[in-house]
Amino acid sequence: MKVEVHKEIIMLPRGTINQIVSYLPSQNIDANRLDSLLLRFFGSPQSGWIDLGCTLISKGDFYYRLTRSKSAMREVKLIPGETMFFFFKDIARIFEIQEDDLWRACKNSPQCIEGNFVPQTYKIPYGADAKDIVWYLLDYSKKAHQDFAQKQGIIYGSQKWKQILSKAAIIQKEAADAKEMPIISAVIDNRIKKGMPLQMDGSLNYGQYSHDKITPKRIREDQSLFNTYKYRGIPPVPSGSVSFEALEASLNPDRVPYLYFVRTKDGRHTFSETYQDHKNNFKK
Repeated sequence: MKVEVHKEIIMLPRGTINQIVSYLPSQNIDANRLDSLLLRFFGSPQSGWIDLGCTLISKGDFYYRLTRSKSAMREVKLIPGETMFFFFKDIARIFEIQEDDLWRACKNSPQCIEGNFVPQTYKIPYGADAKDIVWYLLDYSKKAHQDFAQKQGIIYGSQKWKQILSKAAIIQKEAADAKEMPIISAVIDNRIKKGMPLQMDGSLNYGQYSHDKITPKRIREDQSLFNTYKYRGIPPVPSGSVSFEALEASLNPDRVPYLYFVRTKDGRHTFSETYQDHKNNFKK
């Protein structure tokens, strides 16, 4: 006898074998009390979202898969430098949930702020709700950041840690690659020591502006503390997610005297110590 399933991925609630078999007809799956005996033969079924792998199988194979198949997982990737604004949009699309639910779940956690999510590819069970997804992402990220901070002799969550994250976010957005990160880190420190504003476009790529090209008009009109043309020093919170390479560079800047840099045609940067050299590099 064949069992026809409308979707390859089905949801099984927690409960006894009898309760689960009684639940299956609500999913348009032909099941009766005798099927409880068949299911007991294979073992205890898993709860949650189950990936069956097909939609038309024998009844025996169907119950076997309920006890052996892996949970249905989906991947979501957070790219270094990306903001929560776009990350949550990706999560909502991939997991078919409401974006507003993610932000509501985020409000309930003081750790759910920009920069606290570690950029990487996450595998999350399909069917997890917004609250569980946010909790999982923050729990993983907190453990990874705590481990990094401990190795560096820094107290996780301290003001120093927050400054390191914010500085790393600028480095992440400004550097062409990991090799440039310690140099950008040095430029930031050198400008701060001289009392100069950072004047770095990357700090303005926060939130919904993550992918925007920074224009003179935007610099004039943006009143946020991310505007390093108007406000001196490093913004109080990160402008996006940061890689561990950027965190390393934030803590270990190169010993160089540079104060300026300009992007070249190949996407990298030319660095200079004086404003005159910077202007010449810009002309080139």
